[in-house]
Amino acid sequence: MTGERHKDGCRIGVVAVQGGVPEHLRILEELGAEAAEVRNVEDLEGLDGVIVPGGESTAIGRIMVESGLLDGIRSFFYKGGPVWGTCAGMVLAASATNGPRQPMLGLMNALVERNGFGRQVSSFERDLDVEGFEEPYTGVFIRAPYYEDVGPGVEVLSKIDDRVVAAKGENILVTAFHPELTDDTRFHEYFIQEVCGL
Repeated sequence: MTGERHKDGCRIGVVAVQGGVPEHLRILEELGAEAAEVRNVEDLEGLDGVIVPGGESTAIGRIMVESGLLDGIRSFFYKGGPVWGTCAGMVLAASATNGPRQPMLGLMNALVERNGFGRQVSSFERDLDVEGFEEPYTGVFIRAPYYEDVGPGVEVLSKIDDRVVAAKGENILVTAFHPELTDDTRFHEYFIQEVCGL
C-alpha cells in the first residue's frame, strides 16, 4: 500500500473503523485490485472506489465525523467516486432513517430501517435472487437493515418480501448483508466492474 495508483488494476479503499475490513481487503486483492485501508481524508486520494463496511452505524458515523471522513466521502462521491455500503454502510448511505438521529452520508435516496431484521440472535442466511446474477446469491444477514422505501435514481437489485436488501445508483451500491463473509466474490466483482466501471 504505497498510496500510489495501481498501474495494472484498480485501487479500492475500505473504511477501517469497524466491521469486516480484513475480509474485504483480502477479497479485493484476490480479484487483482490494490486494496487500501481508509482511516482519514487523505487516504481517499487516488482511490477508484470506497467500501464502507459493517459494524455499528452510529459509532462508525460518530468516528467518521470526528475524522472528517463523513464529509470526505461525501465529497469523493459527489465528484463521481464510487461507494459501496455493506450493512452499517447501507444505513449510513441512506438519506433518512426511521430510527434515532445519527450521522448519515445521505448518498442514496432511501429510507432505512436499522436492524430491520432483528437483533444479533436473529442473524440468518438467505438465498437471494439478484438482478444481473444468473444464480442465486447467499446473503449473510447480521443485525441487518433494509430500505423501506427508495426514490428516483435508485435501482433495486434484490428484495426479501417488500424489503430492499440490495440496490444501486449511478455510482453507489448498497447491500444489507455481508459479501465479505462468504467465498462468493460476485458482489465485489460487481462493484469493481459495474459501479466503478473498471
